[in-house]
Amino acid sequence: MIEKHFVKQSIKKVQLHQYLKKELGRAGFTGFEMVKTPMVTRIVVNVSRPGLAIGKGGQNIRTLTETIAKVYGVDNPQLEIKEIMQPDLDAKSVADKMKGMIERGFAWRSVAFRTLQDIERAGAVGMEVILSGKLAGKGGRKKQVRFIKGYMKKVGDQVKLVDEAKVTTYPKVGAIGVTVRIIRPGTFFPDKIDVKQTLYDRKHPPVKESPVAAGTSVTIPEEKTTVTEKAEAIVNEKAEVPKGDAA
Repeated sequence: MIEKHFVKQSIKKVQLHQYLKKELGRAGFTGFEMVKTPMVTRIVVNVSRPGLAIGKGGQNIRTLTETIAKVYGVDNPQLEIKEIMQPDLDAKSVADKMKGMIERGFAWRSVAFRTLQDIERAGAVGMEVILSGKLAGKGGRKKQVRFIKGYMKKVGDQVKLVDEAKVTTYPKVGAIGVTVRIIRPGTFFPDKIDVKQTLYDRKHPPVKESPVAAGTSVTIPEEKTTVTEKAEAIVNEKAEVPKGDAA
């Protein structure tokens, strides 16, 4: 049945994601896109450090391509490495970075504050970091802590515009869940209103020009001549008159 075919393809994608995550974890792997064409199967891999993903002389690319073709049965795969230009604005990259720092022994609170500062410096409109789990140390109960800055969308269809990622880190005290939400610069929300601009538009409404009906004569007011302009005209006339005529 066709349903089994789609389920099989989805399982293959999950297994391929796990394999690429294991092999390209040091390169900052965040995800991949697979596009099948009549000639080849293009696999675009998003990483933050493309040098580590490519390897010396492209050795890593060749190894990954051969493994994907043999083990996962992808027809004629063509691997492409795409660099993440701003890792601090990619939720998955930020979440993986926090996971590594917490597992290396850094305090979760300092990691969260440092992450917010990095995202803010990158120019994000809004950011949110949620940590939940064993935060109180040995013998403490689990809890949840939320850090937020800027504007964040929570409900509605416009939540799709928010970049979100979730990971689980495993320090010595216990598991900690990490959720990162980022609104990238330039994201437009139709329901967001600029209050200052709205008040300015109300105080300074645009002047509408009334249309003139056909056959209607419009009287243009004459320009009024000031006293200074009249005096200058008289002086110019006297200067232009020849001396003989003046006599």
